[in-house]
Amino acid sequence: MIGQSLINISNGARARLSGIVASVALLLFIMFGAPLIEQMPMAALTGLMIMVSIGTFEWVSIRIFNKYPPSDILVMVAVTLITIFLHNLALAVLIGVIISALVFAWDNAKRIRARKRVDEKGVKHYEIYGPLFFGSIKTFNEKFDVQGDPEEVIIDFKEGRIVDMSAIEAVNRLTERYQKVGKKVYISNLSSSSHKLLIKADKMVKVNIVDLNKQESFSEKNLEPSP
Repeated sequence: MIGQSLINISNGARARLSGIVASVALLLFIMFGAPLIEQMPMAALTGLMIMVSIGTFEWVSIRIFNKYPPSDILVMVAVTLITIFLHNLALAVLIGVIISALVFAWDNAKRIRARKRVDEKGVKHYEIYGPLFFGSIKTFNEKFDVQGDPEEVIIDFKEGRIVDMSAIEAVNRLTERYQKVGKKVYISNLSSSSHKLLIKADKMVKVNIVDLNKQESFSEKNLEPSP
């Protein structure tokens, strides 16, 4: 239907009626016009599909092909080759979506950052930027200096986000590493979605949550929002 919509637009269609007419015509062909369609030569239908491909293809993409991100080139090549050799467009699209999702996860895993500072009370702050999920856990753990940090540490998620259960487990393990050396870790400025994940996992994790705006801390495993 994407090809049909592009053909409609290229022939001057601008209203929703064009899509309705195309859908009704296709329905009529399927229900009542099958004997007529069967009389058309296969070569004619093949030529029609070739012309549709030529009309919908973005030819300008060939000139700027080398300027595309490598991940986009990989997806285009993979989908094209799978379609040509396996004759299965649905499978090619599915694999393309999977590759795109993996590339997106990989790119986001590299975007997590931590800005560090020590306030006037000697408390060290880690301000997290970016999403924390299964792909960025390793980079997240490398940001912390458990042995060299002071007695109290605050991990600020104002510009970050806890995305999945793997991230919650990573925070829990980090907290345990600090506790083993006699230091306290507080989590602050969690988003509502991150807070909900912690509430659901309150039997699995053991963290301290603190509201910096009200200077009011919570006891361990108390995951209810501040008043």
